[in-house]
Amino acid sequence: MQIKCVITDDEPIAREGIRSYIEKIDFLDLQGECEDALQLNKLLPEKVLDLVFLDIEMPYLSGMDFLAQLKNPPKIVIISAYERYALQGYELEVADYLLKPVSFERFLKAVNKVRGLLEKEQQESPEPYLFVKSNKMLKKVMLNDILFIQSMENYVIIYTLDSKEIAYTPLKKLADYLPEQFIQVHRSYIVNTSMIRAIEGNQLIIGPHKVPVARDLREHVFDVLLKNKLISR
Repeated sequence: MQIKCVITDDEPIAREGIRSYIEKIDFLDLQGECEDALQLNKLLPEKVLDLVFLDIEMPYLSGMDFLAQLKNPPKIVIISAYERYALQGYELEVADYLLKPVSFERFLKAVNKVRGLLEKEQQESPEPYLFVKSNKMLKKVMLNDILFIQSMENYVIIYTLDSKEIAYTPLKKLADYLPEQFIQVHRSYIVNTSMIRAIEGNQLIIGPHKVPVARDLREHVFDVLLKNKLISR
């Protein structure tokens, strides 16, 4: 698995050192660097992150104060020059607490621990699904099997890996139950971004299908795909 991470530290030399360690580990994917907690606060809603390397004593807002107010944070590895915050860190359920200067051996141990935690959570999480009303019955549809959803007035057609399900519900209502991997690319289409194989002009290639991207949504769609590294420019 790839672990998307970010460094937050006000010291450029410290960020450089952690960056050099990250570059040596194939399962770490550095998504950005922040100089303080305020920059991190701005970055978090824009990125899907698995791990934050977080310093404590920074301008404006300490790492601990910032962490204490976060709801559902990614995994946190504290990297600090101060040992005195360790107990508070573990009370906030950080994955690990590293003291500067950090050796590569200790850094690797910490990120391997995080990988183990994330893999365990992934295994324990039930595969997401929803029930849709189709042919006078409620049918269970696994979200990860959905290619895309097409609106047809008051009902939708759900295209999956091996079937088509007609559900009697408006597209807008169904969209409220879908996770962020699904995005609306046209007033009549929602796609599963993980199923996009290619882009051809204003069309997305999903399985054997071509799904149009609306002109007014094109910039937003490309921004989402770029953020998730599905495409590059």
